[in-house]
Amino acid sequence: MTSMIAKSAVLLGDVTFGANSLVEDFCLLGTGPKDLPTHIGAGAKIRSGTTIYSGNKIGEGFQTGNKANIRESNEIGDNVSIGTLSVVEHHVKIGHRVRIHTQVFIPEYTVIEDDVWIGPNVVLTNAVYPANAQTKDKLNAPLICKGAIIGANSTILPGLRIGVGALVGAGSVVTKDVPDEMIAFGNPAKHHRQKKDVKDYDG
Repeated sequence: MTSMIAKSAVLLGDVTFGANSLVEDFCLLGTGPKDLPTHIGAGAKIRSGTTIYSGNKIGEGFQTGNKANIRESNEIGDNVSIGTLSVVEHHVKIGHRVRIHTQVFIPEYTVIEDDVWIGPNVVLTNAVYPANAQTKDKLNAPLICKGAIIGANSTILPGLRIGVGALVGAGSVVTKDVPDEMIAFGNPAKHHRQKKDVKDYDG
């Protein structure tokens, strides 16, 4: 099966796909600097209204929800899903098997490792003093480590490390690093216990 590109989709510049990819109606791919090629791996499903800027390197099995917006020069691994109306800013690194749900905001320079799960309406931040004259020169993006889970409607402050296998409860405001395998929740989020100490947790 060859890739299927809807007639209403717009491809600009150097955009290539692996086999068996699907691009639905009204997508815009390759916008931005024309000298940056964009490659999307085999088996992609780019749903209607999605915008993917130039310079992205995206692995196999990629999926978006409707109207996802992915800025330029990101590195995205295999089997990644980015949900409806989510925004991924530029120069972000996303590992393999990452699930980003609906209306998530991922700021520039964020690193998300393999097997991370990010719930709906999560906001990651990278500006300590937004709108300051030096804001763009002092961005400090978060690191979301392998296997971490961030519950719906949580906010992660700039420069934090969410540890390997950590679990951030829904609605949390995270103001300090979360250690590996730790469960944290609340506003501000507090460290409560290791996952291994929760009798019914089987994640």
